[in-house]
Amino acid sequence: MSTADALQRGRSPFVDNAVGALLDADGRIVRWTPEAARLLGIDARQVRGRPARELLDDPAGWPAMSELTDQQRAEGWSGEAVFRSGRGERLALSFQVLPLDAPDDSEHPDGSGTADGPGTARYLVLAAPTPQIARWRQDQAFTSELFLQDRVGLAVFDERLRLVRTNTHLLPYSGLPPDLRGRRLGDFLQPQDAAAVERGLHDVLRTGRPLIGAEEIVRTIEDPSGGAVMAISAFRLQAPDGQVIGVTALFTDVTELHRSGERLALLHRATAAVGGSLSVAGTAEELAAVLAPPVAPATPVAAPPAPVRTGPGAAPVPGLADLAVVDVAEAVFTGGEPTPGRDGRVLLRRAAVAVSAPPGAPAQGPGGPVAPPPPPPVGAAVHAHPDEQSVHTDFPASMAVPLRAGGRLLGRVAVHRAPNRPPYLPADLELLREIADRAALALDNARRYAREHRAAVGLQRSLLPPSQAETTAVSTASVYLPTDTASGIGGDWFDVIPLSSARVALVAGDVVGHGLAASATMGRLRTAVRTLADLDLEPDELLVHLDDLVAQLMVEAERPDEDEDEEHRAAEDREDDEAELDGPGAASRPPVGHGLWLDGTGDGTDEQQTVPFGATCVYAVYDPVSRRCAMASAGHPPPAVAAPDGRVTYVPLRPGPPLGVTGLPFEVTEVELEPGSLLALYTDGLLLGYADDLEEGMDALSHRLAAAANPPEGAVTPAGASLRQLGRDLVADLPAHRLTDDVTLLLARTRAVPAADTAGWTLDADPSGVARVREAATAQLRQWGLEELEFTTELVLSELVTNAIRYAGGPVGVRLIRAERLTCEVSDPSATQPRMRRARLTDEGGRGLYLVAQLTTRWGSRYTRRGKTIWAEQELPTG
Repeated sequence: MSTADALQRGRSPFVDNAVGALLDADGRIVRWTPEAARLLGIDARQVRGRPARELLDDPAGWPAMSELTDQQRAEGWSGEAVFRSGRGERLALSFQVLPLDAPDDSEHPDGSGTADGPGTARYLVLAAPTPQIARWRQDQAFTSELFLQDRVGLAVFDERLRLVRTNTHLLPYSGLPPDLRGRRLGDFLQPQDAAAVERGLHDVLRTGRPLIGAEEIVRTIEDPSGGAVMAISAFRLQAPDGQVIGVTALFTDVTELHRSGERLALLHRATAAVGGSLSVAGTAEELAAVLAPPVAPATPVAAPPAPVRTGPGAAPVPGLADLAVVDVAEAVFTGGEPTPGRDGRVLLRRAAVAVSAPPGAPAQGPGGPVAPPPPPPVGAAVHAHPDEQSVHTDFPASMAVPLRAGGRLLGRVAVHRAPNRPPYLPADLELLREIADRAALALDNARRYAREHRAAVGLQRSLLPPSQAETTAVSTASVYLPTDTASGIGGDWFDVIPLSSARVALVAGDVVGHGLAASATMGRLRTAVRTLADLDLEPDELLVHLDDLVAQLMVEAERPDEDEDEEHRAAEDREDDEAELDGPGAASRPPVGHGLWLDGTGDGTDEQQTVPFGATCVYAVYDPVSRRCAMASAGHPPPAVAAPDGRVTYVPLRPGPPLGVTGLPFEVTEVELEPGSLLALYTDGLLLGYADDLEEGMDALSHRLAAAANPPEGAVTPAGASLRQLGRDLVADLPAHRLTDDVTLLLARTRAVPAADTAGWTLDADPSGVARVREAATAQLRQWGLEELEFTTELVLSELVTNAIRYAGGPVGVRLIRAERLTCEVSDPSATQPRMRRARLTDEGGRGLYLVAQLTTRWGSRYTRRGKTIWAEQELPTG
């Protein structure tokens, strides 16, 4: 065997840093390399002609030349021995002895003798330290075994990324040429896949930084719809002189692991999506969108999803279908429990449809373009049996599973793939079942919430006045949008309260908190405001009384109610018992959205334990006779005024503290309003619906009111515009399911009582003035055409003016107002409130106010800055 053959077979690892020597036939050293002299510390001249055995620490480790076998003489031998250096050190060396070809009979080229004579080299000895040889053998074994692995693909590329060597399991599926040597990845892989892999390999060649576990989709040209996800690791190869000679890459098939990760990510995404909504329709839409997420129009539907990556630029989690359909039982939308009909089937409504590509978009498959199935219409009625089970078919690729919660069928979800897509696997069906279970729980929570929310909104609306009202002073329209969050509806309210003398009170308020407790508190405060308004108090005085009421309610709320606590504990015990009967899963039912349990407890706490009583309120009184509006605010945003010419301003209120906070007084602000002005009272939910900042929300409201009050040419003028439609337009882009707080908006278009419809006189404290007032009033009534009211008006004025002169003194003011009703007013400087009482038979007086009450529609009195005013109203004659 030649020396080259021995090296080729790997018998001699002594290539780099090897010790070399030439021996003659007797085993004497003829020559050796400088590396040998350096390692052993002996000069070549000192060892020339000496037997090699003399250098060994134990000569027995080297065979005698005369004892060599024919095989050893023909093929050489190897072993390990301990040599003694010239420095006295003992060196363990592994050696390889290789026979040299026998020379001919001619003289040796160096003239040292004949071929068989002494000094003729017959053997080449290569040696290296034994630890170095052991490492080399380990490296060789590792490399050899690595190319024999059947679970890891190994490829060696040159500096131009051409394949030099691979194992047979580089890409274990169809579409690969039998011989890959000299080829580039683009010769047999899809262009985009080959480019993605080569980009990573180029970076390794350029920077020297290894590539670790980069996941890429790999598909062959012959099978574009198949493919596998490969985890690619690569490192650069360099020659001993540092020259880059290529790159080695390891390909690991992680398709199943990748699919498992995709399924887990899809499950988490679906759980988060359906758990973030308390709307039945919203939950169905989110579920469909997760199962069949939209794709860009240019993205082929048939293209396998990109691998999941983490970090910046991570690809979105792929869906499970090209088409997803969610059907929900009709009763669920209204909060009811689905029950089978007479035919034994449950009526479902098509609640959501999601398509990964627009309907009709081509999906490129092996047989050409394939269109996904057309989506059925949303809202269509379908039926299902209560005991419906899962359906799984391979072609067309589709699955359907029921949505069940608490043993009730709530709906059904079906997914479909285009014919050119891979069929579903059993693991996909298990994934869909798991998603359906979680979605059904979310639907059941949404159903419970819908039932409770409908009841709460019904209660809230029943506590509010009609949305539209017409009075002498204003024409009003209101908008109320309840929030659709887990915390429940809020305590916003508004009111339009007719007052005496054709005046009107406009109210807007907001109770702190949400839920039924806030609604109940709102109802109590609205009733209190109406009661206080009936006393004709000034705005600041009314807010002071209302503030005292809220403070009292807060004190009452701090007192523990033992009976209520016992009832609450008993209710909790009943719920625990029901949970045990429903099974282990019912007791650990996860909440949805913000953690609201749809039995009305909200965030795991009992609403009854924290009853809200803090509130804000703005109270305004508009007088159509003087056209002035007096208002006061308790921590509430200022009203906005849109003048007839389109100018929008905010009333410069100086708001006091919220109700129930400090008990400080409130300040009244008066403004004059032109007829046809638009006065807007609102809550902060409207401003926060426009923007996250209150000031930005006020700017947005101002712009919208200006546009509504000054429409473009050809549009309806502000005076003729519908207040109801205007209110709807102002909140048109505020979806209820995205509101964080209730939205309340009260719009009032002001009117004025003409000066010709009022008449007034001032009298001294002289009884003779009563007759003159009667005559003047009678003349005025005839001028107005109200002769039918002459007798009653004379009697009322006589009684009221006489009492004022007798008990209060002068001056006495008398005024008649003709509006929706005829109002008679008598003002005096006394602050004594008149009281109506039932006179006895023996009493000489005390019957005047009783007669006034019997002859008029209603009567009353109010305090003024100069005393008091007693008023009485009469209905105008018809026709």
